[in-house]
Amino acid sequence: MILLVLCIPFFAFLNLTIGSVEIPLSEVFNILFGRESDSVVWSNIVLHTRLPQTLTAIACGAGLSVAGLEMQTVFHNPLAGPSVLGISSAASLGVAFVVLLNGTIGGGIMTQFGFFGNTALTLAAMMGAMGVMSIIVFLSQRVRNNVTLLIVGVLIGYIASAIIGVLKFFSSEEDIRAYVIWGLGSFARVTGGQVYVFVGLMAVVLPFTFLLVKPLNMLLLGERYAVNLGLNLRRARLFIILSASVVIAIVTAYCGPIMFLGLAVPHICRGLFRTSDHRVLLPASLFAGASLALVCNLVARLPGFEGALPINSVTSLIGAPVALYVLLRKK
Repeated sequence: MILLVLCIPFFAFLNLTIGSVEIPLSEVFNILFGRESDSVVWSNIVLHTRLPQTLTAIACGAGLSVAGLEMQTVFHNPLAGPSVLGISSAASLGVAFVVLLNGTIGGGIMTQFGFFGNTALTLAAMMGAMGVMSIIVFLSQRVRNNVTLLIVGVLIGYIASAIIGVLKFFSSEEDIRAYVIWGLGSFARVTGGQVYVFVGLMAVVLPFTFLLVKPLNMLLLGERYAVNLGLNLRRARLFIILSASVVIAIVTAYCGPIMFLGLAVPHICRGLFRTSDHRVLLPASLFAGASLALVCNLVARLPGFEGALPINSVTSLIGAPVALYVLLRKK
């Protein structure tokens, strides 16, 4: 656990130092602590580009990993992840309405996103995610069977994909390209004051998940045993799904649909610590998720690439083999 905690500042400083422009570590320290730097360009790169990306990666990786662990526990499904309830699809649908209809109705106002475009996309994604989250939370109180709830989430994803397909058919090429770029996910999209809002929201929401350690451990025994031990199953499931859904909604709204982090990290932590105790797995997933997101961001910005690789390409290369390993091991 100590090693996982130490990995976060180590990879964070690598993210601040390594990139298409190489900045000495001493200069990074000078810039971060407000001392005079040899280059104004270096100062702008660190403070306005790399630092926001680093903070966003830490918050996004930690949030998705904790949410993925909660989903896998509450649904008793090792392949459940943050996107399982259709919240990411709903956020994508909200963005699709803004981006894909902008050429048809708004005359292409938002093709070049800019600050106000990013704000509009964030609000649209948040509205779509929160709308579906409300439906899921309502159904979780009406439906006793977790499998039914999973099927509802999958169907919501299909409906969202169908509507997005129709919108794409009637949209211009520029708007479709802008939507595809958003769908690839990015830690660089959260800029300016948005990064502090995003990190602040995650810092407020994530600590509440640690209050759910006991219900999560009781659910590992099975629903009947959990009820016999005095757990209010309906209320516990509501709180777990609500906390995970809020995290997923916030992350998707700000960073786009980030794939596989929430699925892979809980399994990595189970393998590292060889336990199912959430008193260990929750903090471990939080720290490991933050570290892995920083590694993915570092790979996406490796020197030699023009710009940055799509973050989903990097996370999928890491997460998909983990999912395949789980499938083969579980037979």
